[in-house]
Amino acid sequence: MSAEAADREAATSSRPCTPPQTSWFEFLLEESLLEKHLRKPCPDPAPVQLIVQFLEQASKPSVNEQNQVQPPPDNKRNRILKLLALKVAAHLKWDLDILEKSLSVPVLNMLLNELLCISKVPPGTKHVDMDLATLPPTTAMAILLYNRWAIRTIVQSSFPVKQAKPGPPQLSVMNQMQQEKELTENILKVLKEQASDSILVLEAALKLNKDLYVHTMRTLDLLAVEPGMVNGETESSTAGLKIRTEEMQCQVCYDLGAAYFQQGSTNSAVYENAREKFFRTKELIAEIGSLSLHCTIDEKRLAGYCQACDVLVPSDSTSQQLTSYSQVHICLRSDNYQDVVKIFIEDNLTFSLPVQFRQSVLRELFQKAQQGNEALDEICFKVCACNTVRDILEGRAISVQFNQLFLRPNKEKIDFLLEVCSRSINLEKASDSLKGSMAAFLKNVCLGLEDLQYVFMISSHELFITLLKDEERKLLVDQMRKRSPRVNLCIKPVTSFYDIPASASVNIGQLEHQLILSVDPWRIRQILIELHGMTSERQFWTVSNKWEVPSVYSGVILGIKDSLTRDLVYILMAKGLHCSTVKDFSHAKQLFAACLELVTEFSPKLRQVMLNEMLLLDIHTHEAGTGQSGERPPSDLISRVRGYLEMRLPDIPLRQVIAEECVAFMLNWRENEYLTLQVPAFLLQNNPYVKLGQLLAATCKELPGPKESRRTAKDLWEVVVQICSVSSQHKRGNDGRVSLIKQRESTLGIMYRSELLSFIKKLREPLVLTIILSLFVKLHNVREDIVNDITAEHISIWPSSIPNLQSVDFEAVAITVKELVRYALSINPSTHSWLIIQADIYFATNQYSAALHYYLQAGAVCSDFFNKAVPPDVYTDQVIKRMIKCCSLLNCHTQVAILCQFLREIDYKTAFKSLQEQNSHDAMDSYYDYIWDVTILEYLTYLHHKRGETDKRQIAIKAIGQTELNASNPEEVLQLAAQRRKKKFLQAMAKLYF
Repeated sequence: MSAEAADREAATSSRPCTPPQTSWFEFLLEESLLEKHLRKPCPDPAPVQLIVQFLEQASKPSVNEQNQVQPPPDNKRNRILKLLALKVAAHLKWDLDILEKSLSVPVLNMLLNELLCISKVPPGTKHVDMDLATLPPTTAMAILLYNRWAIRTIVQSSFPVKQAKPGPPQLSVMNQMQQEKELTENILKVLKEQASDSILVLEAALKLNKDLYVHTMRTLDLLAVEPGMVNGETESSTAGLKIRTEEMQCQVCYDLGAAYFQQGSTNSAVYENAREKFFRTKELIAEIGSLSLHCTIDEKRLAGYCQACDVLVPSDSTSQQLTSYSQVHICLRSDNYQDVVKIFIEDNLTFSLPVQFRQSVLRELFQKAQQGNEALDEICFKVCACNTVRDILEGRAISVQFNQLFLRPNKEKIDFLLEVCSRSINLEKASDSLKGSMAAFLKNVCLGLEDLQYVFMISSHELFITLLKDEERKLLVDQMRKRSPRVNLCIKPVTSFYDIPASASVNIGQLEHQLILSVDPWRIRQILIELHGMTSERQFWTVSNKWEVPSVYSGVILGIKDSLTRDLVYILMAKGLHCSTVKDFSHAKQLFAACLELVTEFSPKLRQVMLNEMLLLDIHTHEAGTGQSGERPPSDLISRVRGYLEMRLPDIPLRQVIAEECVAFMLNWRENEYLTLQVPAFLLQNNPYVKLGQLLAATCKELPGPKESRRTAKDLWEVVVQICSVSSQHKRGNDGRVSLIKQRESTLGIMYRSELLSFIKKLREPLVLTIILSLFVKLHNVREDIVNDITAEHISIWPSSIPNLQSVDFEAVAITVKELVRYALSINPSTHSWLIIQADIYFATNQYSAALHYYLQAGAVCSDFFNKAVPPDVYTDQVIKRMIKCCSLLNCHTQVAILCQFLREIDYKTAFKSLQEQNSHDAMDSYYDYIWDVTILEYLTYLHHKRGETDKRQIAIKAIGQTELNASNPEEVLQLAAQRRKKKFLQAMAKLYF
């Protein structure tokens, strides 16, 4: 080293670390001092602050001699400042996580653009047009860094940001913040326009099979000294910080996955791409492991993305097994609640689902049940039972919900609870404490039951016998007997078990078990013969508590003197009825046929009973089979139904449900001629269902005729009004005054309201359902205190008033209307008139979001999801006005203005008033493209100008300027423009409310 060089080195090393008279910024302009500063353990100022300072100084505009502001000059000082900013970022190893947290979007955009420039990426060149495989590694890496940041910034901008509380107002600070906000918005706009290109660049990067390099402080120094040298080194892959292929692909996959996931909110199909990228990221993280130096992925966030994709992507588990979470969510979305129960039962063994998640599912189901979905009551109990057993297994207390749902136990509930308990514990592997918890739970359930029949169901179950010792079981049964001494032994399982000798007990028990399981009539007969040969003191029709025979039949059957015949007839009929209930029609037919053959020999009365039950079975078989596809029943079946209705045999026990089903069968298959003209007169007097069926059939026939000829409709109206009336009971007090003490269903009607509702729910013929619906809607509307009428088809055929309004139970009528609409929509959810009725009900009860859902659904089903014009008789002015009111009360005021255009005469007053509202909860200016009335658009322009809302005013002006809205256009063009906007608006509304 020369003396001069030595002196220079000594001078440099002897400089103080911080100059007393200069700022940090000026002091660090010398590059060697910058490097020394960055090597400190805790440099102050921090590196990211230096980047901001360097770039701010480099981008300061200059002022010429005429005091005109000029762009920052491209001089040596500014180039050095930009280079220093790049060197600080290189010191941070270009970690986007660090840079994004500390730098604003404009500063980071400037930094990465400088990186592109120094990496020899030509300005103005589209990155998607460049072949990454042929570029120098540092150039390719610079392009990847920029495009990764671009899509990360787009994703980040879609997240909601909590606004910071503003401090004391300072004009200069506010101006600076406003400028930065506008600059950020402009950059975001450009990034979003180029988003598809950025995604293509990153997808292409995943196909690279070579390591890449990114600029370091050394390569940046070389570029500043001799650009040609560093290019040579870079092209030969010897310069810069090495980024392994796996690390690069891992980061790119994660960023692409986040971008696809964000796009999925508008296009659900993209979630499949997101899932693929996230799972590839997980695989790459596993491959890289602890060797990763430059790949930093938030694995908790990645796990959340993966779980969300599992839920959102449709079930195609060939490549990726669905998690329990996703299975539950898919089942809930498709209303497949039985599978939710199965998943919960299986989870009681694996404990994979958190208790909080299971409880949230139960709360959601309870909420739906409380909104009127009665079918969910049973599901709620089942899910609650599954959760309760899980609590027992984990040592938690029984929930209040379970005790409430179990206040009224029945056979089905206890059977299900026992099934859950059995499937939730592996007796071979379970610990003694787990078995003890389950045994204690079953004992407590027994002690809480009042009916001994249910107690014996539990105490005779295999799980109970396994978990409790004989002494414990005996003690429990004795306790229950002492507590409830009066027990009807005829409906219990075998209670004399301990009185039978051991060997006989085993044989009888085995035979009884086979008797319970068998559905073969000849095997049942053989078992009963063996049992009666072993003991003559037993009534074997009481073996199973599930063998139930209607009370109208049991008296006749139990009156049979021969005990074997009595047991056989009772069991065959009970098993046949059970098989019919569970839709096992083939076995039901075999059992009924065997029973018919048996009773034909000795009892004409029971023979006719079996013929009636076989008729009902054949009706059910046809309705569940070919009847569902619209195939008419055979003429023989129709003749048998007529024969049943006309039957006049004395002393034959008849079930009401058969008469209901027969009349409903005739109405469903449009046998109106028979019901109106051929039905015998005695039937009308003796069978209320035939009377009701005749009135419904006659009304259907008369419907197309003039209103004056609809005498039958008036008769039907009077019958239903009488059914829905209440009768008052009066009591005379000691002072002689008469006071009203109670109101109850009138006994003057041909049937009770509950019976009428049960009958209607057996009907499927659309016209019949529409007529009965319109009748109840009209009856609902005749109230004096009603505010909002409900609309329905054919409502004009009914009378407009009732002589005695106080006699009608309007509360019951309102409940009936809701139940009938719910049932009708379960039969055919695409009938627009029924959907309008449901919407009107929600509107009348102030449930505006639900009302909009059904108004929109009614329009969608009759217009091919609004691709055709909605018929004017569906979207009447009344319907549109109700939709307007719903939107107004939901604070969706822009939607109100658009809907005002749908009226036959545009309601400008309402439209203008709604647009003046400033607390609108809808998308406001994004809806302007749906407005076709120029007057409303002009008012919007004036309103935004008055408020100083420049951006929104420009959007309104752009909407007015569309050529198809020009008032000089032909009427056909204007109508086509309006129709196109109607379609798009209604489709957007449907996506919002469906």
